[in-house]
Amino acid sequence: MRPSAAPVARQRIRLWDLPLRVFHWSLLAAVSAAIATGLAGGEWMALHAQAGLVIVGLLSFRIVWGLWGSTYARFRTFVPSPATVLAYLQGRWQGAGHNPLGALSVLALIGVLTAQVATGLVGNDEIAFTGPLASQVDEALSLKLTGLHHQLVNVLYLLLGLHIVAIAVHVLIKKDPLVKPMVTGWKEVPATAPLPRRAGPVAFVVALAVALAAVYGASGQWIASAPEQNPVSEPTAEAPQGGSASQPQAPAW
Repeated sequence: MRPSAAPVARQRIRLWDLPLRVFHWSLLAAVSAAIATGLAGGEWMALHAQAGLVIVGLLSFRIVWGLWGSTYARFRTFVPSPATVLAYLQGRWQGAGHNPLGALSVLALIGVLTAQVATGLVGNDEIAFTGPLASQVDEALSLKLTGLHHQLVNVLYLLLGLHIVAIAVHVLIKKDPLVKPMVTGWKEVPATAPLPRRAGPVAFVVALAVALAAVYGASGQWIASAPEQNPVSEPTAEAPQGGSASQPQAPAW
């Protein structure tokens, strides 16, 4: 009889920092609002556009935070190699943060959402919605990107569905609590996992500034409205010299 493997030593760490957790739940709310208002259409499209701008800001923040944030928020920490994915599928992966398949899911969602908001910003359905940056592209291109926007939502539905199923499998079958750590930040991980290094306030301020600048740029508020042209006045005929004008003209003040 083969001896059972020794249990892996564990440690409890603050895995997810506060900015990452706020981003996660805010993105969930914004995407849910965008989907609901997009399906409703009509007068709800104004809120659909606002939800899209919120997503622009959140994605911009996440990209900066993925480069300069805390340890387990950084892309270089969780972007998997093919060997890492294979080890996970074979049950040999031990680590903290996103598992390899979860990491690929995160990257796919960021990519699809980025494409979704980009096409929406320049979109024009010729009925109830015109993106804030639609005037900056050719109308034919705007219509093509609108069609792509409608097609990408099906890819988004697929990724969200897989994401929900994966969470359910981990929580209900594998007994791996994924939701609670995204609320509290704390999770038990292998003792070999490095302790996270926190990002400083400068990184947060830079990420927030980039997010706000992205929202401003995406809103189209910087686009100058076309100046109103004054109507060209018709030249008036001069009264003949030596004659009297039929009607005296009022003085121009």
